[in-house]
Amino acid sequence: MNTELHQLSVAELAAQLQGRKISGVEAARHFLARARAHQHLGAFLAIDEEATLAQARAQDALIAQGKGGRLAGVPIAHKDVFVTRDFTTTAASRMLAGYRSPFDATIVRQLAAAGCVTLGKLNCDEFAMGGASESSGVAPVGFDAPQPVRNPWNSAHVPGGSSGGSSAAVAARLTPAATGSDTGGSIRQPAGFCGVTGIKPTYGRASRYGMIAYASSLDQAGAMGRSAEDCALILSALCGPDVMHDATSVDRPAEDYTRALGAPLDGLRIGIPEEFFGEGLASDVRAAIDAALAEYEKLGARRVKISLPRTRLSVPVYYILSPAEASSNLSRFDGVRYGHRAEKYTDLLDMYQKSRAEGFGEEVKRRIMIGTYVLSEGYYDAYYLQAQKIRRLIADDFQQAFAQCDVIAGPVAPTVAPAIGAQTDPVANYLSDVYTLPASLAGLPGLSHPVGSGAHGMPVGLQLIANHFQEGRLLSAAHAFQQATDFHLRTPDGY
Repeated sequence: MNTELHQLSVAELAAQLQGRKISGVEAARHFLARARAHQHLGAFLAIDEEATLAQARAQDALIAQGKGGRLAGVPIAHKDVFVTRDFTTTAASRMLAGYRSPFDATIVRQLAAAGCVTLGKLNCDEFAMGGASESSGVAPVGFDAPQPVRNPWNSAHVPGGSSGGSSAAVAARLTPAATGSDTGGSIRQPAGFCGVTGIKPTYGRASRYGMIAYASSLDQAGAMGRSAEDCALILSALCGPDVMHDATSVDRPAEDYTRALGAPLDGLRIGIPEEFFGEGLASDVRAAIDAALAEYEKLGARRVKISLPRTRLSVPVYYILSPAEASSNLSRFDGVRYGHRAEKYTDLLDMYQKSRAEGFGEEVKRRIMIGTYVLSEGYYDAYYLQAQKIRRLIADDFQQAFAQCDVIAGPVAPTVAPAIGAQTDPVANYLSDVYTLPASLAGLPGLSHPVGSGAHGMPVGLQLIANHFQEGRLLSAAHAFQQATDFHLRTPDGY
């Protein structure tokens, strides 16, 4: 076995598999062994070695026949909000403990069609509600009780969330790439905290069919990998129309995002919103961001001052709209058809109440209560409708900004990854999403890539935002930066 197999990029691994220098089974076994060896990170919620090896053997057979897809035999792991037939899907919630779907989510099916082999399911915040991956309600592989996901750069720190299992697994080289979901920053922020590259495409670009819903007007599937090139390969496979299954899917042909890579950055206008660089941004994060922007200028880009005046309003708007949608989406989990059911109850209503009280964690309950409140009579107009109006204005701010620039740059979070257990105030947690929420509310594509380190040696990520359907522009810019720097190649000690 090639002990350096885990250091190969997705493109390099795919080339070795296609050239039959290694087999899909060999690659799968290598990464499964790494997942077992580093299970203290709490990254995986489900592993089924036989299911993975069966998929790998099937891809090896296709490669031997010359029929293998572009990613034939490449291992990948999925965030546990995407349903899978071969693995349990829990959304990291006791409410869905042991649930097995009769079908695969569209993006799982599309990646399988491209040849990807599923290593397992990755830990996250319960129902994708959180920014630290501390609120999982299901025991990860190797544990008897729920655990927070740990950051491979420092296991005393969080990996970010909600896709923390995805970012930790990619950073620790337990998987070449991973899927994630991003509702308000849940791909970009953990990618930034773990020193990997993550991209959320335009809302509707990737199918939501088979994704366990949190907030339907915001949820979007995306990809994480070590580099922009890795993300381009994965995103090319998982994006595309799915109008038969998903009413929010955009009827627009799939793209090969790798074609955009290698374009020069000469003349690229990078918008710098003053609202992203004000009070609250830690000096160590700012220093890394400034150095990265200077590097972009060396590559031919130029900075343009812009304004996104309603940035601060994105926090209250998001935390009105997303809980409102969550309260509706999560009403289906009542202990009747599937999921957790209380053992002792007196009547149907008592069963509902006890099952939901036992099955949901504290953060999920909090957001359901907020959502129910803002949708209730007397408050709907004052809160929900007002938030929708401001959401429209936030989207307008971006369009005005894009008249002056090609991409927008800024931090993904005000600080580097905090210590596990350090963030106890829910409101403070919500406020830390201020840089990622605006793009989500506007349905825009966003990318995070590593640009250095800050306090405690923890990674810092730079966020890039583009206009609708310009994922290629984001990936091209990040790729050019990564061709000139080595931040994306750095690996945590011991991995």
